Amino acid sequence: METKRLSKIERLLQKELSEIFQRQTQAMPGTLISVSTVRVSADLSVAKAYLSIFPSGQGKELLEAVRANVKTIRYDLGQRVRLQLRKIPELSFFIDDTLDYLENIDSLLKE
Repeated sequence: METKRLSKIERLLQKELSEIFQRQTQAMPGTLISVSTVRVSADLSVAKAYLSIFPSGQGKELLEAVRANVKTIRYDLGQRVRLQLRKIPELSFFIDDTLDYLENIDSLLKE
């Protein structure tokens, strides 16, 4: 069951992670990483963040770079939300490919 508290924490983490990725991708022109959804476990120990990456051709390599820097991202997140959360959850990142899926369905319907 999704509680109000969990949904507030998910929105907070989504907002802060989005700002972290926005700041990091400013140095890479033509690249955009947005956080589409964050799901937090009931005990607040694990957070799964789903990333939408543009251009989608670079998705896998950018996801690997994000996964390699998960400790620094968690540290930056901890610095931003240290007054709201007592414990910063472990982060895991996944590609959100719903836009590619919708694009594929749209192209099939046009045929």
